[in-house]
Amino acid sequence: MAVLPFRPTPFFANKNKAFWRLQVLGWGGAFALRAVSSLANGQPLSFFVLILIQTITGFSISLLLSVLYRFLIAQRPLITWGVTALVLPFAVGLYAFIDAWVIQLYRSDGTASFAQLLIGVFYLDLTLLGAWTALYYAVNFFLQVEEQNDQLMRLENQATSAQLAMLRYQLNPHFLFNTLNSISTLVLLKQTEPANAMLTRLSSFLRYTLVNQPTGRVTVAQEVETLKLYLGIERMRFEERLRTTFHIDPATEPGLLPSLLLQPLVENAIKYAVTPQESGAEITISTQLVGQNLRITVSDTGPGLQTGGDDNRVSGVSFDGGEPVSTGVGLANIRDRLAQAYGEQHRFDTVNPPEGGFAVVIEIPFERRNDMAPAAVPAQAAAVAG
Repeated sequence: MAVLPFRPTPFFANKNKAFWRLQVLGWGGAFALRAVSSLANGQPLSFFVLILIQTITGFSISLLLSVLYRFLIAQRPLITWGVTALVLPFAVGLYAFIDAWVIQLYRSDGTASFAQLLIGVFYLDLTLLGAWTALYYAVNFFLQVEEQNDQLMRLENQATSAQLAMLRYQLNPHFLFNTLNSISTLVLLKQTEPANAMLTRLSSFLRYTLVNQPTGRVTVAQEVETLKLYLGIERMRFEERLRTTFHIDPATEPGLLPSLLLQPLVENAIKYAVTPQESGAEITISTQLVGQNLRITVSDTGPGLQTGGDDNRVSGVSFDGGEPVSTGVGLANIRDRLAQAYGEQHRFDTVNPPEGGFAVVIEIPFERRNDMAPAAVPAQAAAVAG
């Protein structure tokens, strides 16, 4: 596809320059039209001087009107239109008076009186200044509407960014709540080495989360490496009970998604699949391309939605006395983040597979960054990935 060697600038990007362009173009066009009409009627060349004086007069009066209209357009409608209705006839009368006077000087031997000349040019001048006034107000009202729309879009974008940031910031306290509880338990049991190792990995994970903007997007490869770092922390709690499998299609690795999108899903699987079963569970994370969409599936071999806690799992809230009550930002958080980031262009489904367990399926548009920076994942991620 050919690329223009320059970037076109909007006509009204510079309002002052656009005004002078329209002013010169409009009055120049009026001069050309009257000049052609004079030629067609067999007027002598000296008549062009008269037309030029009339054009300069209209140009000058319209400049005076623009100063007044610029003030009036910011007032209440009653004042704007009321004063305009009073000023415009006066401006037309002044324009017609000057035109009639110049014509009378040009045709000193003419039979028409000054009053007849004044009435004759009044309607033409009324048409010119009336059209100029209508165009001036139309253009400026259009620009005001455009500015209001732009401002509204900026406010909506700021609100969306703030909402995304709030949803993203909810994740760290939610994750810290569970992790710090585990560290506290290890300390109480005087298992200092595991507690210290968990703190070290926790600090590495949080350091990575601070690198990325809360409203930013990362590649699938970056998100998977971050997820492996998180799973390394959780594996210290559950040991062999927590088993993970990754099926990442290499074609999906450059795809973009909101940062820390998968961590709450895996945390949800750990809470409801690994924790309640003595044998633990296996969590599978897979990505694949489906047409123009990126499909992400997080599934587990837990009890699924067969138990009485079905509603709790889907909503991300637990009432089980054996586990701390969740802050409720699990799946609901993911739904909100996807809605904010992609609107209607996404899919979020919770599935009960026939073979048992529970799965979450996400589909988002497949997008890639042109110049992707390398993932800033700490070196410990490679060690805990296994």
